[in-house]
Amino acid sequence: MRNRWSLALGAALLSTATVAPGLAVAESGPALGVPRVGAIPRPVTAATAAQGGPVGTSGRQDCATVRTDWAAAARSQADPETLLNAYSDSGQGWTGGDSTYSVKLPGGRTAWIFSDTFLGPVNPDGSRPTTTPFINNSFVVQSGNSVKTVTGGTATEPTALVPPPSNGWYWFGAAGTSKAGRNLDVTALRFERTGTGQWDWHWASNYLARFDSKTLKLQKLIPLPSAANVQWSAWQLRDGGYTYIYGVEDLGASKYEHVARVRGDDLAAKPWQYWTGTGWSGDEKASARVLEGVANEHSVTRWGDGYLLVTHDTTELFSKRVLGYFSCSPTGPFVNPVELYQTPETGATGSYGDADIITYNSHDHPDLRRGNRLLVSYNVNSLDANNDLYADVSIYRPRFVEVTLTPSGTR
Repeated sequence: MRNRWSLALGAALLSTATVAPGLAVAESGPALGVPRVGAIPRPVTAATAAQGGPVGTSGRQDCATVRTDWAAAARSQADPETLLNAYSDSGQGWTGGDSTYSVKLPGGRTAWIFSDTFLGPVNPDGSRPTTTPFINNSFVVQSGNSVKTVTGGTATEPTALVPPPSNGWYWFGAAGTSKAGRNLDVTALRFERTGTGQWDWHWASNYLARFDSKTLKLQKLIPLPSAANVQWSAWQLRDGGYTYIYGVEDLGASKYEHVARVRGDDLAAKPWQYWTGTGWSGDEKASARVLEGVANEHSVTRWGDGYLLVTHDTTELFSKRVLGYFSCSPTGPFVNPVELYQTPETGATGSYGDADIITYNSHDHPDLRRGNRLLVSYNVNSLDANNDLYADVSIYRPRFVEVTLTPSGTR
């Protein structure tokens, strides 16, 4: 179990060269990455083109959303944090995980979508048995105040919803529904081992895991474009008859956002198009870098007459900063960053008093917004996972923050 978790955490730290799954630091990981220290997040422009790749400098930026100066106020421990914490403490199923995407399902249900997942039980002192089951992906389904865990396998022998290949595993990314809500479509990143060492693994390819939205049974695993070193799993946005897919080119020290789209809501049914910085192309390798400093998981949603991007700041090493960027177009440029929140758990001065505690992969949940109040989640983990995550079940659980954005002036 400990070896499996060290692999998972490695992926998180490994986004750049070599660290671990669950967070994100060298050839990828759905998590945080190890970025440059002290850099300033910015759109990719001609000034950064020399770093390689095309320049994303999309068009229209004349909208009230971009002309407005926004101020943020945050309230921690927003719903459903208390509900999920109580469920975790009960040890009856899911007891912690990361990714934390959400999708509305038929029947008034919400699917909470997790990658690396701990299951119960939980000891009376709030620790985990070292034999607790650990799998690479799961759902937690909420219906009102009722919560249940969905995994593969059986109750006595649970497995990941998407079974791991012989030499790797799958992490879940952003999700949506298709075919009038009949399908729950979850992007999935395949990681493969390249040797026997602890860090001998890498991101290999992108997939779409298609589930029946009523039964949540896996129907098929569909290959997605994977030729441009972009993990197409950060976010999905339905807008103007298209589904926009946001991906991350994860170079470890630098992470760049890319944008693709398909007509309609089925990522597997139509040809993909890729934003080149000036238009759309059918060539994945023509995809442009749009914004530097995003996390492997982030969100892009409608905001007023424009768009709002929410991300952890990956230009700082193990940052506590959650940022919002604004644009008039779903392809950017994303500008005018405002700090939405600082995560209180992070680092030696954080609420755990532990230098190993890190936070990562913040994003919005637009279906659960209340007016101009965002619901933002982020993940918490430890660089000493083999000790901390067993000693305290509360660490490896998502946090939820209600963020209110209000105009403070105009540009």
